[in-house]
Amino acid sequence: MSEVVNRLAAALDAHDLEAAAALFHHDYRSSQPAHPGRAFVGRAQMHANWQAIFAGIPDIHTELVGSVDDGNTTWSEWDWTGHRADGQRFRARGVILFEITEGLITAGRLYMEELENDEEGIEEAVHSMSGRTPDKPQGTPDKPQD
Repeated sequence: MSEVVNRLAAALDAHDLEAAAALFHHDYRSSQPAHPGRAFVGRAQMHANWQAIFAGIPDIHTELVGSVDDGNTTWSEWDWTGHRADGQRFRARGVILFEITEGLITAGRLYMEELENDEEGIEEAVHSMSGRTPDKPQGTPDKPQD
């Protein structure tokens, strides 16, 4: 199964839309659990989406960081980088779970997110989520040490 995802990564990184689309079942189902309105069905929509991505981010580089097979599901981690047509930097990271049957991708659950440009720290993120700022443990540095 990882072989299919490896071929997908190579096709996307080469901007070979037809080779990438050929790996998807005609009735491919896509969902983004954090963004339910983005769900769609069909290889044709996948093709249209990536055609727009290649046009809007002409130098996109899609890196498959790693993948693990679990039954008919391949868990894959991705890093996408490039520049939009207007020159603005683009970067997204995340995980995609692909269901694969008979060598075709039949479904995908995408947990991909564009990287934030600001440097919101964990305290601000917890506050945004909960309305409360966590206490800082004693002796904890403000930023992780490299």
